[in-house]
Amino acid sequence: MKYGMNLLLWGGEVTDEMLPTMEKLKEMGFDGVELPLFNLDLDYAKLGQQLTGLGLECTAVTVRNVEDNPISEDAAVRTAGIELSKRTLDCCAAAGVQTLCGPYHSALGHFSGAGPTADEWKWGVESMHAVAEHAGSVGVKLGVEALNRFECYFLNAHADAARFARDVNHPACGIMYDTFHSNIEEKDIVGTLTEIKNELCHIHISENDRSTPGAGNVNWEKNFTGISQIGYDGWMVIEAFGLALPELAAATRIWRRMFDDELELARQGLAFMKEQVAKYCS
Repeated sequence: MKYGMNLLLWGGEVTDEMLPTMEKLKEMGFDGVELPLFNLDLDYAKLGQQLTGLGLECTAVTVRNVEDNPISEDAAVRTAGIELSKRTLDCCAAAGVQTLCGPYHSALGHFSGAGPTADEWKWGVESMHAVAEHAGSVGVKLGVEALNRFECYFLNAHADAARFARDVNHPACGIMYDTFHSNIEEKDIVGTLTEIKNELCHIHISENDRSTPGAGNVNWEKNFTGISQIGYDGWMVIEAFGLALPELAAATRIWRRMFDDELELARQGLAFMKEQVAKYCS
């Protein structure tokens, strides 16, 4: 198992000012960090060198928006989404990112008023296959993320994400599992993890209020039992949100502070993950 911390807790892009924080995360015992990849004009090769110097590996997260929605009925908009995801993957390759996760299958926070149509599914699969081909060429794995029904309408259940990845049918395309979204959408957590195990390549550990893992109401026993039963041993990354990212507030619904200190959240979250892995997965 590799343990990571999503840097979205501190902001929407990684600059030199975040280096002391990453150094502290390494000292705590994290194996890596998850990079927010929204600003594609940063020097990601330099960032990759800095991470190597700190002894940290990395994964990354990104999203798509209405103007680059990969399931839009407008072919030009779909093309824009594909090209932006390809640019994001180039940044990943420059930084040494292993897995690019996130809901870049469709526009975050955008709703049609209905569920996904057959055409939207077809467009989504076609768009993601083009992205997966590029991911394969630059050596990055895709971890497509299902979101709960209040954040998107295209992929909500993790089984839907797994079916989507199977339809994309490319070795570079997998899916991720998120305990926050699972807490809302899944009836059978252990069964869900069993069903998606062949497509699973990444896990987010996220509490029901997006604060410190283990301090809320997520059913951690079922989650770690399922993780143990499928033999998962890849990245396990804490995803928590504070008030440092106002541009995502409308999508994440984070209006109030749920914890006392970011680094203390990371420290307690890492200890909790390791405790649960030792209890259920050893």
